Amino acid sequence: MASFEQPRIALLSLFVLSLISCMSCLDIYYEWIVTAETTDVYSTANNLTVIKINRMFPGPLINATTNDVVHVNVFNSLDEPLLFTWNGIQQRLNSWQDGVSGTNCPIEPGTNWTYVFQAKDQIGSYTYFPSINFQKSSGGYGPIRVNNRNVILVPFPKPEAEFDLLVGDWMDDYYKNTRITLQENSNRTYPNVMLMNGKGRYGSLDSTLYESFNVTKGKAYRFRISNVGTQFSFNLRFQKHRMVLVETEGSYTNQIALDSLDVHVGQSYSVLVTADQDEADYYVVATPKFYEFDPSNSSLVARGILHYLNSSSPVQGPAPDGPGAFDVDFSMNQAKSIRWNLTAGAARPNPQGTFNVSNVTLSQTFLLHGSRALIDGVQSYVVNNVSYLTPTTPLKLADYFRNGSGVYQLDEFPTRSVSGAAAYGVSVVTGVHKEWLEIVFKNDLDDEIDSWHLDGFGFFVVGFGLGEWTVDSRDTYNLYDPVVRSTVQVYPSGWTAVYVFLDNPGMWNLRSQNLVHWYMGQEIYIRVHNDDPNPAKERPPPQNLLLCGVVDDDAAFAPAPAPQAGW
Repeated sequence: MASFEQPRIALLSLFVLSLISCMSCLDIYYEWIVTAETTDVYSTANNLTVIKINRMFPGPLINATTNDVVHVNVFNSLDEPLLFTWNGIQQRLNSWQDGVSGTNCPIEPGTNWTYVFQAKDQIGSYTYFPSINFQKSSGGYGPIRVNNRNVILVPFPKPEAEFDLLVGDWMDDYYKNTRITLQENSNRTYPNVMLMNGKGRYGSLDSTLYESFNVTKGKAYRFRISNVGTQFSFNLRFQKHRMVLVETEGSYTNQIALDSLDVHVGQSYSVLVTADQDEADYYVVATPKFYEFDPSNSSLVARGILHYLNSSSPVQGPAPDGPGAFDVDFSMNQAKSIRWNLTAGAARPNPQGTFNVSNVTLSQTFLLHGSRALIDGVQSYVVNNVSYLTPTTPLKLADYFRNGSGVYQLDEFPTRSVSGAAAYGVSVVTGVHKEWLEIVFKNDLDDEIDSWHLDGFGFFVVGFGLGEWTVDSRDTYNLYDPVVRSTVQVYPSGWTAVYVFLDNPGMWNLRSQNLVHWYMGQEIYIRVHNDDPNPAKERPPPQNLLLCGVVDDDAAFAPAPAPQAGW
């Protein structure tokens, strides 16, 4: 075990001095020891190196309620730096805790650091995972639940129980080896298997474990489903059972009954499943989308079991078929059918529909083309022909202490055009505080689906389409009840449009959730700045702030004047 110098008593004093205060919430404390361990994840034939938290894979549940303050003390026992990000937690006024390369110095090997963040005005289903060095491909991920306060009416009866269902593709090779392959050979590496809560598939001769969910006939259960994979979307279904969609990433949805559900990388959903069949065992199945595989004999078919408690009958018949793997129409039509429940409250008692986009004025539009390009002989992923180059100094620290000087130039990145030649760059753009931004994601690849995530916000998903986006495409937008979420898919050769109200000052990561795309450059940062230094507008850096890069250990905790736009 590595030695950790920061004493527990110092951590407790930090908690007492926490800048986050709340009269009606709880402080929740977690202590994580992050290790790399060799184990047989899904097969007796393969001993794999897995990133575990407290010897668990997937990692432990973070279980909070609206407005609770979460303290996660992370001990890094890996042999290289580590960060965790909290996918979908908005970090209101507090991008210091976001846990990505642009906001935080990494936790060095043999040291620890405590994240302190609040689930401010949020409910819903989310995940966490390592955000740097391609580490997510070897594990380290886990579920986050943010429950409603008791005073808020949930728009469905309380289920008998809740299950976290984390499904994702998996690469057998340790992340360091895959990373070298990507950097040196420009060869695309595809996953070997699809895991369900870190376990192999039911019925496989070499599976050590498979996932099983115990249910009682006549009862309803909430499944919080997340795609924790690196590249593949998946379609999920329960044999002979329908799902009722109720929530996605903090938004209650109109309740629609589904035979199957497409879940894209980084996305989370809640569905209700009622145990209304004969007492027996039934398949739970997830299969890749937009990738060729053999559904009858493939490790990419994840299979678990829905087990009735009085069942004496093993699972019968073939696993249920889903829609075609390349059926874009099915997937897009389903996506368009997922709409905001306008009458339900969420984190607050007032209806979600109180906030809407039916009559907003757009201040900015970003048109972001995602594609591949060779840069210096390396196959890179680019946004508007720029591949993000991670500086050694986090952008947030450079912004706060040095006006960004020597680290980035604000607004050099082209937000509405594609650069002539692909190149590396530190892409930071201005988002106008408390104004509406339209982001149009354009996928220029015809052989890959993508998904995009924005930290710090939920955005209104107003439109999907194929082909080129034009201003006339706005005529097809749903401005009545678009769902609000933080991760959205972009279909091959397609576009997706979102609206976001930039009311959360900070340095916010906008990234592809496809880990290969993200690691190879497909991200930018949006700087939302408010000149008012009042801490109620944006929190100052935490007292345990880590410093690195051009910000030395003697830096005073005093902000510099605001940087100016580059053009």
